[in-house]
Amino acid sequence: MSTSGSAPTVSDVVAALERRFPPVWAEEWDRVGLVLGEPAAPVRRVLCVVDVVPETVEEALAADADMIVAHHPLLLRGVSSVAATTFKGRIIHQLIRAGVALYAAHTNADVASPGVSDALAARFGLSGLRPLQRPAPGSPAHGDDRGFGRIGELPQPMTLAELTRHAAAVLPVTSWGVRAAGDPGRMVRTLAVSGGSGDSFLGAATAAGVDAFLTADLRHHPAGEHLAADGPALIDAAHWATERPWLDDLAAFLREALDVETLVSDLDTDPWTVHAAAPAAPAVDDKEPDREG
Repeated sequence: MSTSGSAPTVSDVVAALERRFPPVWAEEWDRVGLVLGEPAAPVRRVLCVVDVVPETVEEALAADADMIVAHHPLLLRGVSSVAATTFKGRIIHQLIRAGVALYAAHTNADVASPGVSDALAARFGLSGLRPLQRPAPGSPAHGDDRGFGRIGELPQPMTLAELTRHAAAVLPVTSWGVRAAGDPGRMVRTLAVSGGSGDSFLGAATAAGVDAFLTADLRHHPAGEHLAADGPALIDAAHWATERPWLDDLAAFLREALDVETLVSDLDTDPWTVHAAAPAAPAVDDKEPDREG
């Protein structure tokens, strides 16, 4: 921790985040932790974002933030260059020039309790929460309350159609919107949720016996085969919208742990920007035509 009366440092913020979301909890393929920043640099203001993109970087600079804490890693896959002629290189150069540190908490925040899916579950008022898929025994992330996704009970049963409309009302608005697959009249009492791409958890949702599963990035064939096998109804929202709720919890944690000012980005970084529904079919006039004579 920082000394009394002084601003916390990048190192202090990293230490707090790694107590809450230990990097060893991340999946093997993931890349989490400090991406750039001087450990001894002071941090007075932190911007919490889902995605590190030019728009959220500009938001951080305009807010005079000293650090960005992101959910999605900027450098998830290996790169051989961070030249300013590349998309990611331009972002890195811009952040270094401005003295803004960058940290990512991804699957280690997904599996944590509370974590990304807890914040999503709270939007629906789910109770009796339990993980949708627990880490394997022996995994560093293994624990009774940790795991990917959450299962809980709705405050009151809803039809799938009602729940889909409710999801559109309680989740951040995107052009993608919210869509569902299954019988619109199906009653939903137990709901599984998973922030981000969740079709790898379709089997877990079926095994759990939930009535519906809400996540993002559901694909045509896996969704169709899941429903054909009598799996739970599916609700598909925008990836960004299912993870944005966690930023509020993240910001609150950093404020309480470090007494640092925190901001939350509401910039919609979902790549889909236009949604068009088919026009309603014209009403059929079944009256007999007028006849002269």
